[in-house]
Amino acid sequence: VYVRMMCTAKKCGIRFQPPAIILIYENEMKGKSRQRIMPVRNFSKFSDCNRAAEQLKNNPRHKNYLEQVSLRQLEKLFSFLRGYLRGQSLAETMEQIQRETMIDPEEDLNKLDDKELAKRKSIMDELFEKNQKKKDDPNFVYDIEVEFPQDEQLQSCGWDTESADEF
Repeated sequence: VYVRMMCTAKKCGIRFQPPAIILIYENEMKGKSRQRIMPVRNFSKFSDCNRAAEQLKNNPRHKNYLEQVSLRQLEKLFSFLRGYLRGQSLAETMEQIQRETMIDPEEDLNKLDDKELAKRKSIMDELFEKNQKKKDDPNFVYDIEVEFPQDEQLQSCGWDTESADEF
């Protein structure tokens, strides 16, 4: 009988030589911290980081360990590896990743293809999760009431001033 091992991911990082993803996790049964090294094979400076991250996350040997690691985080680690293979410095790679993961509020998302739209949505979901206030946060307030200043006279729109009998 196979008993599924319960583990909690603590840290996830990358090793450049030889290329590997390193996961530090805690075995919930024994309460011990462990390290798992997952070698990265067949990855070059031309590889697709998203695809590599999906393949690693869905690999049957590593699936249970990477359950709590987000696909975005794995994608970032593969981006660091790709930058290293291209000869970029760590600072250059970080700057490039920063540019790729920023959301431009003026960008028209309707003009993006499905893959790019999914990428933007996952970035927005990650930002939402990071900024969300939860009940156990120390500065959580249940019911916030905000008074908005009424400096100017409220403007009415033309569509709501017409009477109903005109229809």
